[in-house]
Amino acid sequence: MDDWPDRTSRAQYSVISKSDCSKYGFGRFLWSPEFFQGDKLANWRTLERMSGASVADYFDHIKETVKAIDRPVICYDLTDGIAKFFDTGTEVQRIGSTKKVAREGDFLISRMRSYLMEMGIVEQREREQLFSTEFLVFREKTETLSAQTLFALCLTDTVQTILKRSQYGTEHPRFYDFLMESLPVPDCLRAMDGNIRQIISRAAEVRAYSRQLYAAAQSTLLSELGLADWQPRRQSTFVRNFADLGQAGRMDSDYFQPKYGEIVDAIKGYAGGWATLGELVTLRKCIEVGSGEYRDAGIPFVRVSNLSPFEITEEKYISESLYSEIAQHQPQQGEILLTKDATPGIAHYLSEPPPPLIPSGGILRLRSKTDRLNNECLTLLLNSLLTKEQANRDAGGSVIMHWRPEQIGQVVIPIIAPESQGEIREQVAESAALRRQSRRLLELAKGAVELAIERDEALALGWLAGEVGDLVTLGGC
Repeated sequence: MDDWPDRTSRAQYSVISKSDCSKYGFGRFLWSPEFFQGDKLANWRTLERMSGASVADYFDHIKETVKAIDRPVICYDLTDGIAKFFDTGTEVQRIGSTKKVAREGDFLISRMRSYLMEMGIVEQREREQLFSTEFLVFREKTETLSAQTLFALCLTDTVQTILKRSQYGTEHPRFYDFLMESLPVPDCLRAMDGNIRQIISRAAEVRAYSRQLYAAAQSTLLSELGLADWQPRRQSTFVRNFADLGQAGRMDSDYFQPKYGEIVDAIKGYAGGWATLGELVTLRKCIEVGSGEYRDAGIPFVRVSNLSPFEITEEKYISESLYSEIAQHQPQQGEILLTKDATPGIAHYLSEPPPPLIPSGGILRLRSKTDRLNNECLTLLLNSLLTKEQANRDAGGSVIMHWRPEQIGQVVIPIIAPESQGEIREQVAESAALRRQSRRLLELAKGAVELAIERDEALALGWLAGEVGDLVTLGGC
């Protein structure tokens, strides 16, 4: 038996009493061993020792839903919470499934893996807002603890470990609603509530101003092209020559919708000229490693769902040894990442040196080979309706949409006038700087809560005042 593999070092187990099964099963006698993993119980007990109350003592769990609407609303899916700010929703006239109802000031958190870090505070919008039913909605019922402080608490590694180790199901694991309701809230957070509320509220204000600057850049772009008021229209009938079908290699009517021709004609008629994307950049495919290579920690593996025009989020990881084998796929500063599958046409500009990461096979790396367009302007163009509509025309697939690299290379791009390019670059750059500032504020709020849990609130507040600096003025510190 000398060559028998030693597996004891990898074994994980927890020894608990029957009374603990009831207590930490929240009275439901859950017997799943995963529910009682040691790191989860250790974190829960840490919070419990510091707490005299739970989430349910401070917040109402709102379960209101709606199945149909007769008015325009803004809908948010789980991925709209990636950035921790609900600012990427879609305005719709009807909904295809049941939605959660929430209002300004509510805290929302996803209960589904692997979206546990998708959360945020509902902000004021011009329309009613509806959310995926996989979000849990919590509303303040006292003035003792704010939704912003609950938000910061849920960002911590302590709570994230608890939620991760509390999921059930195989296909789409979730944690139980009662787990969040029962989550202990450290008493020390009450003393910090005003500071945390102010920091996260300031983060939302900074993010809102960032959105305004980005919208201004988009407006500058469309105005330059004479498309400021253009809206795509879908026509039920139109006529095309048979020769057009042969040249396109397509027979489906949607490909020949007049709106696509209007876009292309506007670009080709622009006084500054135009070029195909393939003439402006080199396109390089990324790599698919397979789900068997995913790890809980390591080097981020960026999938399409992790990419937005503004952020790259972390959800899946690969080992450092695998990264070293495929390091040639590491993106570089100055490149643009562009999605080609599932949700094609999302572009993200790497204005700073990125940390070690590998993009998935559904993403292309674009590197400029001309100075006719600066990268900020090109990225804005790729994220604009000009390119979105061309992607809608070209992409195909019955289950998952695919936009082929050869099609992407033929996308027509206007060469914006140099003076407008400069204005756009400034607006986009300032918008990006403000987004980084808002993320920094969230990290500070999270760090302060973690320090209060590990040490005490006085030390956490002192650290917070020193770190915040000019980002926000803290009253009472």
